[in-house]
Amino acid sequence: MSSPEVSRAIPVNGDGASTGPPALPRDAAGRIDLDSVPDVIQWFLDFDQRVAIVKHRKVEEVFQWKQQQSQATGEQVFAFNRAEDRLAIGIIQALAEHATESELHSWISQLLNALDAASKANEAASVAYQLDLELGESVVGEAQKIPSARGREDFLLNCWIETLCTAEARVLGWLYKELYGRPYIPDSTFTE
Repeated sequence: MSSPEVSRAIPVNGDGASTGPPALPRDAAGRIDLDSVPDVIQWFLDFDQRVAIVKHRKVEEVFQWKQQQSQATGEQVFAFNRAEDRLAIGIIQALAEHATESELHSWISQLLNALDAASKANEAASVAYQLDLELGESVVGEAQKIPSARGREDFLLNCWIETLCTAEARVLGWLYKELYGRPYIPDSTFTE
């Protein structure tokens, strides 16, 4: 799903340089205090347009559609109030469940693979059905141009996956660097 502009400027210090996300404090042993992760997530939601897109009304519409679809099919899902809440919890869960460098590296790679697949599927659907996601008022409404119910569902699910994986990979990529002292590099191998 293409990203409408987010009109919030990145904060700058007195020298005009970007202040970036807040630093993650470390304890006396040098371990990062993960209680500060929500502040990092909030910074990205406020100042990084590829993450802040999660707050856009079109994305929220797709997220609410996804939740309704999951509930209608009997899927056991937690009912989040907003898409940004789902993103934040997903990031925190990813850090908890992927506690080593290799596990987090693998998870970010999986996010990027899902993003790539969803993006390609959405591009193909947009061309095939002449979808106008930029000017259209509603992504769910625009998806009605897709003649089959399954095609519409796949398209909307891919819209959500594309947005969620972009945002989650951006934040986790930054956290990866903070945690392990080097940037995440796709397809890299390393030893712990």
